[in-house]
Amino acid sequence: MSSEQVTEKPQRAPNRRKRFSFGQSTFWTVLGSLLPGSGLLAAGRRRRLGLIVLAIFCLAVLGLAIWAAVDMSSLIRLAVRPSFLIGLTIVLPILALIWVAVIVRTHLDLRPAALTTLQRGFGAALVGVLAFAVVAPMAVASRYSYDQASLVTQVFAGGESKSGTRPDLGGDDPFQDKERVNIALLGADDSADGEEGNIRTDTMMVASINTRTGNTTIVTIPRQTMNLPFPADSPLHEYYPNGFSGYTEAEGMANNLYYAVPNEVPADVLGETDDLGADALKLALGEATGLKVDYYAMINFTGYEELVDALGGITVNINYYVPIGGNTDLGIPPDDQLAPGPDQHLDGFEALWFARGRYGLDDYQRNERQRCSVNAIIEQANPVNLLQRYEAIANASKAMVETDIPQDVLPAIVDLSLKVQSEGEVRSIAPFDGDNALSTGSPDYDELRSRVEKALGESEAPPEDDQPAGSGGDGSGGGDGSEPAETSEPEPSEEPSTEPDDSGAEETAADDQPASENLTDSCAYNAEQAEASTPYVLRN
Repeated sequence: MSSEQVTEKPQRAPNRRKRFSFGQSTFWTVLGSLLPGSGLLAAGRRRRLGLIVLAIFCLAVLGLAIWAAVDMSSLIRLAVRPSFLIGLTIVLPILALIWVAVIVRTHLDLRPAALTTLQRGFGAALVGVLAFAVVAPMAVASRYSYDQASLVTQVFAGGESKSGTRPDLGGDDPFQDKERVNIALLGADDSADGEEGNIRTDTMMVASINTRTGNTTIVTIPRQTMNLPFPADSPLHEYYPNGFSGYTEAEGMANNLYYAVPNEVPADVLGETDDLGADALKLALGEATGLKVDYYAMINFTGYEELVDALGGITVNINYYVPIGGNTDLGIPPDDQLAPGPDQHLDGFEALWFARGRYGLDDYQRNERQRCSVNAIIEQANPVNLLQRYEAIANASKAMVETDIPQDVLPAIVDLSLKVQSEGEVRSIAPFDGDNALSTGSPDYDELRSRVEKALGESEAPPEDDQPAGSGGDGSGGGDGSEPAETSEPEPSEEPSTEPDDSGAEETAADDQPASENLTDSCAYNAEQAEASTPYVLRN
């Protein structure tokens, strides 16, 4: 056979690996970490894999960006679904490992064949740093997902929870046919007399939220309010036909209802329930205000300090000296005080006493400051701050918050809270405080319900309707608009007035006055009041 007839063996395709300098390989390794797959494309050996990885990454980022821009609320709602959160806890570490593998493979494909010892060490260190930069945030996000799932399942009611007053709502939009959601906000004090389980709700508010606008009206019920009524069709009405009462006047105050009712009536009087005291208080507050209370959220004062610290503190205006400690009845002066001033940033300890300090003051002034505390927390609990301080907030919430809001309604509640913060106006009504105050000793609940109804109407009225003609006011509904009305100065009578003089004129004037006021305006700084305030003589 001649040499011309010898068939040559087919040659293997040349290696398409590009040659990179060490500087170029370093650049593409870093870029390939930021845009996974781009480094593999540049190396040329695994173009198909690089293209797939890069396409998946870009589509995922683009999809999330569009989702966040178009419907951020639905994205946030996922953050309160335990099943999604547990899945995220598992998936994120897996994605981190895949990402690290892409970084390592990119570096190996790009680095030159001949490297000095120094270059090898630098390359290994670079890959380690890039891997850590990927793994660390993924690990933190996975931990946050687990903590959030734990928070939701521990604080919010699951499917097995029981309530005698909670509405049966479900579906993707449980508030679709519900104009308002009413939530009782309770501040619990279990340290008043040292008796275990003797919880007194010294703070009682009902927040009525318009589900369409986010406008919110907060109704405050003082702790010393007597004879809280129960609905006529409630089994509790049979036990308390004239409203809640006790053997003594102190035992019949509203702040004792949560603890007393479960000890005085059968445990199943309202059917199966996990917290008879909370259900009873929801019914009573609802009947008193004319608002059917859907849910409650109770915060223990012993954990309030921790929550405020977790939020990074709150900012309030202080219009008079507020005592820290002290006992009026025993004549014990306070240990310290909060001085008046605008935009005072308080830590947890200071915020607790801002909300609770009462030496030399009255309950109405304390209620006013508590409403301002609620407003400050609403402002502080923005999404960015919640994310930055999430773990501390979650841990504090587990220890101090109790509620009957079910998990399946929680996404809608989150959506509603975002609407309150971004779009809604928060107003307050304190019918037992100021001029034309109702008596806490013998409340006129028909009048209270009438004022609440009027306040809800003001909440939905155009802003200019809130201002008296020619006042040039700021929406606070009082004075000349230059300073907020000082609602905490007058001391309300414990009994309704029986004087007939000018009663018709007084009633007409009362009808002309707004029933509620903008909470931001009522919590504004009042320089005149602050200047007139007198500091306390402190205990040595």
